[in-house]
Amino acid sequence: MRHWLKGIIAAAFVLVLAACGGSEEASKSGMDLVNDDKFTYAASGEFKPFSYTNDDGSMSGFDIDVAEAVAKELGLEPVQNKFKFGGIVEGVKSGRFDAAVASHTITEERLKAVNFSTPYYYSGPQIYVRPDSSVETLADLKGMEIAVSKGSTYTSNAEEATDNIQFYDSDVVALEALSKGKHDAVITDFVTGKEAIGAGMKIEGKELLGRSEQAIAVAKDNKELLEKVNEALETLRENGTLTEISKKYIGEDITVDPERE
Repeated sequence: MRHWLKGIIAAAFVLVLAACGGSEEASKSGMDLVNDDKFTYAASGEFKPFSYTNDDGSMSGFDIDVAEAVAKELGLEPVQNKFKFGGIVEGVKSGRFDAAVASHTITEERLKAVNFSTPYYYSGPQIYVRPDSSVETLADLKGMEIAVSKGSTYTSNAEEATDNIQFYDSDVVALEALSKGKHDAVITDFVTGKEAIGAGMKIEGKELLGRSEQAIAVAKDNKELLEKVNEALETLRENGTLTEISKKYIGEDITVDPERE
């Protein structure tokens, strides 16, 4: 009887240790994820070449490859979610997504809602017009009609010149409208504009309106995930993966801080 009792106690002790070990293992990463073992991220799928939608509904592009590479470094399965750009930050804030890998520019306003990783690429807004336009600078657009994408930082650029601003769900759709004769100008990322010109749109780039840093957005209370995303991005910088992805989709390396070159 005594040996039997000792056996029961020993078995119970082993189970307790195993349970503790499992609990520690489960919480080891400290990452608060929408789904265990998965990196659930959002992108618009409407911002070529950064994210675009394939015939089967899946997304591809610069942002998507970065998200997949980050997930791999985190040891998680990537799960992509196509979502309207204007609502992505709120989706991260509310816990619908673990992160946004959607070319978000770091701004003070967005930092009130989410935290940002270190930048994974650098860009800047540019004015685009039709070839027959006399517009060269933002000042030339005073009082004119400018189109921008909803939720983008380009609205503040446009507001410096006019109150007549039209909004689109996608930068590419705005550029298509411009090419077909609508609006006086579109303000968007210079890489997106360059891609549109390469695709045959009848538009031209004019004044560059500054420099911006694009980063991955993570919920404010998910500090461990942010830390691990930053570690992943650093690894991807050092091993050349970010450069490789950039050259694949952009044709040049936009992942290096121009101020450090």
